[in-house]
Amino acid sequence: MTAGLHQGLCSALPLAAGLLLAVGLLLHSPTPLAGNQLYEPLAADVRIALRSAIAERKPPRHAFDNPLQAADWLSAMSQRLERRLPDIATRLDFLRSLHYEASRAGLDPQLVLSLIEVESGFQRYAVSSAGARGLMQVMPFWADLIGDGNVRLLFDMRSNLRFGCVILRHYLDLERGDLFRALGRYNGSLGKPDYPDLVLATLRNKWQLTQAHDTSTTRRETNRN
Repeated sequence: MTAGLHQGLCSALPLAAGLLLAVGLLLHSPTPLAGNQLYEPLAADVRIALRSAIAERKPPRHAFDNPLQAADWLSAMSQRLERRLPDIATRLDFLRSLHYEASRAGLDPQLVLSLIEVESGFQRYAVSSAGARGLMQVMPFWADLIGDGNVRLLFDMRSNLRFGCVILRHYLDLERGDLFRALGRYNGSLGKPDYPDLVLATLRNKWQLTQAHDTSTTRRETNRN
């Protein structure tokens, strides 16, 4: 190998490494299908109901039926979330808040975890190209429509969970319980299968509690009683 060729290859290596890194970041982006909710005028009664749901006082610690259920669920979900949120105190605070907000809105907490993984990759300060913000990628217009107009609250963990869960519940009601269509609305891709399919696959493959886990929980509760 000539000195000139060797020098040329060496100088090209950093560029090639940079290109590979960029491709890797694109392929592993935590928000591959993060979209945006579309603005739609709300009937006065719907807007009042949603505004009331957002404005309710901050939640208690959790919405579990009993301490055993809380410990069981938090342990299972915490293990799966450890890579995303390494600090255990932050992780447990997030999970308690999420469980409360999802349960309060009549949503499956594991579904909300799946949606957050697809939307933001659990990045609290994520902002999409469309301007959606926070963990559940809430569009800023919602702050004016059903909030107090403070867009910065969408980066607050509890506020973002509150908005996201209330909005998803609204879309579920609008679609008469059709989760597939409600997820499409949430992502601004109604009628397209990619986003709902990905959220539901994430739920099945990562966040859904296994039958063995449920059976174990039931057996411990039976023995306790």
